[in-house]
Amino acid sequence: MTRFGGYQNEIYLQGLGGAKPLFSTDPTKLEESAANLLDPGPYAYVAGGAGSAATVRANREAFDRWRIVPRMLTGATDRKLSVSVLGTELPAPVALAPVGVQSIVHPDAELATARAAASLGLPMILSTASSTSIEEVAAANGAGPRWFQLYWPGDPDVCASILARAKKAGYSVLVVTLDTWTLAWRPADLDQAYLPFLNGEGLAVPFSDPAFRALLEKTPEEDPPSAILRWISLVTGSDRTWEQLTFLREHWDGPIVLKGIQHVDDARKAVDAGMDGIVVSNHGGRQVDGAIASLDALPGIAAAVGDRIDVLFDSGVRTGSDVVKALALGAKAVLLGRPYVYGLAHAGEDGVRHVLRGLLADFDMTMGLSGNADVAALSADALARV
Repeated sequence: MTRFGGYQNEIYLQGLGGAKPLFSTDPTKLEESAANLLDPGPYAYVAGGAGSAATVRANREAFDRWRIVPRMLTGATDRKLSVSVLGTELPAPVALAPVGVQSIVHPDAELATARAAASLGLPMILSTASSTSIEEVAAANGAGPRWFQLYWPGDPDVCASILARAKKAGYSVLVVTLDTWTLAWRPADLDQAYLPFLNGEGLAVPFSDPAFRALLEKTPEEDPPSAILRWISLVTGSDRTWEQLTFLREHWDGPIVLKGIQHVDDARKAVDAGMDGIVVSNHGGRQVDGAIASLDALPGIAAAVGDRIDVLFDSGVRTGSDVVKALALGAKAVLLGRPYVYGLAHAGEDGVRHVLRGLLADFDMTMGLSGNADVAALSADALARV
């Protein structure tokens, strides 16, 4: 069994030689320190939320309403943290959430994230809004597990081309984001008039796609503004319907996951549509101000469909105890977002790895110290609501 908690001993032993961690091991401090590293525009783009950021706050407050109830003498010395999710064997129930335009926080961008994720055996979910092409990220990820997140283009040929490229490059799961068919009102970005896509950031996927390039009178290299506006018009402004999911199934023969589910009825519709999984998510509070916290939505959704499809969770995960709570409330795995991006900002690949190893160590130790030896056995009985 992998002992992720050993990272603690590694840090202490390195301290004997005067070495300290690259940056804080407290993930709740990373946002503040990233603000001191990044320019205001990139920082706000990563950290900001929709409207008053009420949903961002609600996600964290929901975790605080649950407390872990430790049990003693359970023989939790050896712990089973591995899981099988959507046909992927994972050493721990954690994946890297799709986060676009990573070039705005570090020049190595998604390549650094792909290498760090692969080194730990965790799935990286590549965003359609990547600063690096599908194929380049796959090469950097090597033998690591990788999934692809789709912002659904309005042109069917372009969509099919992107999906075919992802499949050919070894991405095994398709994660379809439903809640961001148009940008929300985001004051943190609006106040600085900052949208990285207009500067050509986060467009490596379409700009390297033959079907998209065929739509253009001039190549993106010859006429960047026209290419940028054409792509934005394809991926924003049009909501989809449940019936349209058949197109994705026709063009993707692996597992398909719907990201952005917050209502039990939508979870049931995902099952009826033949989907393989869902992500209970409110996009980290970036889309609907005043929305329900994802953790509050999770138990009901998991109870309704968790025996038929894989239920994943994101929005607000920061610590190992957060992972325990989400699993106990019905998630099969969690997606980590902003914290690893802050790690990327601090120290590139090493920074991402440091954040991930810290989260895994915290999760591993919290499992043991709370008397839980197997993630598969976690249930709401491990928690108390306060």
